[in-house]
Amino acid sequence: MSFRGKSTRLLAAVLSLVICLSIAGCSSKNNVTPSTADTEKANASNASGLTNTLVYAGENTDTINPVVTGQSDLVSIIFSGLMKYDASGNPVADLAEKYTYDDSSLTYTFNLRHNVLWQDGQPFTAADVVYTYTELTTDKTLSSSMLSDYKDIASVTAKDDYTVNITLSQYNAAMLDYFTIGIIPKHLLEGQDLTTSSFNQNPVGTGRYKFVSWDTAGGTITLVSNDKYYDKVPSIKNLVYKTVATESTKATMLQSGEADLAWLNAKYAENFRGKEGFTNYDFKTADYRAVSMDFRTDFWIKNRDSVGVLNYAIDKNAIVKSVLTSQGFTAYSPIQINADGGDKDADISMYDLSKFAIEMQKLGWVKGSDGIYERNGQKFHFTIQVRDYEEERVDIANIVSKQLKEAGVNMEIVLVTKFDWKAGYNGFLAGYAFEFDADGAYKQFTTDGSANTMKYSNKTVDDILTQARHTKAATERKTLYGQFEVAFTKDPASVMIAYLNGNYVGISGLKGLDTTRVLGHHAVGVMWNIEDWTLTK
Repeated sequence: MSFRGKSTRLLAAVLSLVICLSIAGCSSKNNVTPSTADTEKANASNASGLTNTLVYAGENTDTINPVVTGQSDLVSIIFSGLMKYDASGNPVADLAEKYTYDDSSLTYTFNLRHNVLWQDGQPFTAADVVYTYTELTTDKTLSSSMLSDYKDIASVTAKDDYTVNITLSQYNAAMLDYFTIGIIPKHLLEGQDLTTSSFNQNPVGTGRYKFVSWDTAGGTITLVSNDKYYDKVPSIKNLVYKTVATESTKATMLQSGEADLAWLNAKYAENFRGKEGFTNYDFKTADYRAVSMDFRTDFWIKNRDSVGVLNYAIDKNAIVKSVLTSQGFTAYSPIQINADGGDKDADISMYDLSKFAIEMQKLGWVKGSDGIYERNGQKFHFTIQVRDYEEERVDIANIVSKQLKEAGVNMEIVLVTKFDWKAGYNGFLAGYAFEFDADGAYKQFTTDGSANTMKYSNKTVDDILTQARHTKAATERKTLYGQFEVAFTKDPASVMIAYLNGNYVGISGLKGLDTTRVLGHHAVGVMWNIEDWTLTK
């Protein structure tokens, strides 16, 4: 027997025990006890080992709650929203059977599905929808990067158990997109602090998979398909989600048979191309990498005018070819691949060391005896933090640092295990994505945006993004977003580096992954059609 075969059989035995113990109801506070039907289903599946259990090497997480953390692969399969995204990234009805919009009153009316059950067996009603959106719009203690998405909601009311009216204070072109957020259960959460609730580690939704247990020590989250799901029930019965931080570990798990699917960085994914027993899936993503500046820090308060010029000193093509093995392309705008983005007038900062030197001179920077530029007695030296386990980001940061050093700028890299926003670092190697409506940039780049962690502020950007979200005509919105891109290039919040492809690798027995959808940050969204997947081992 091959090493992979032995490893798979051993893992089957171990995971079968883990799942069975989880289903039986462990004493750990991080476990919940499912119904008898769930137990029987899981045990039947485990009778043949891992035959119908998908082991996914996923991202680290400590919270599974759509209102707190936003979208993730786990959130997307445990919870459902009023709307969901189709293959093309357009919002379509989900928990809502249908909806209407009355422009005169700025009111959306959602007619909800009947006979939908929460995964604890309780009925889903309009009260849950009202509760979810009330929390998003009125809870002053809620810590969430998504709050700006819902600031135009004026009221949420239930006409009856299956009809919800959501009225806006002003027109918002992206509102249907934001109705895709997962609905959370009122009967389990009312009166609790959503940010700290134990529900975040014991989630209950209405989606395609049900949470069973969370072994925090082993980094294993166990799910079972929801046989009461109101739409197509997935054929893959069990899903074991392994929380894995280190990128090399995911590749090792695939190779050894400990995982069936993983998102890998481009270099690791390349090692599996053409390899027997594996299939590579290359998704298009809106996921970009950038050197994001912290405008709260003294260095950038004094030298904000010198962020954009750094683009001329960075050979982004070289980074795409080396670090990404050409699985991506150079970036100049945060909404570059969005349907409303990609204005070429914004692509004005190309690699050109001569241009860099000229522009630095205009800004008053002069090279010192050590080859580093200085101005007003201050060296052009700033620090960025990079998480040490994200090898791809570390590689990108190292190359950017080397190129800038050769040009006369000292970008110091500080490796951290977890981002520390209070330590005074001048920025970080960032990753973001705006894969759906371009209004996603509103919360990131407006002065008071709920996701604006680096405190970027530009009145022109504020005005453009505010006008764009309240504009009805599609052509006018596209024009406005082009203006945003140009304004961003002139006064950037970050130095854009590259967009990444979403490089997934799965075992050959896993079928049905659909690369039509543009994925998000960390290639989130791969499970958008998991109900159509099949697995043979």
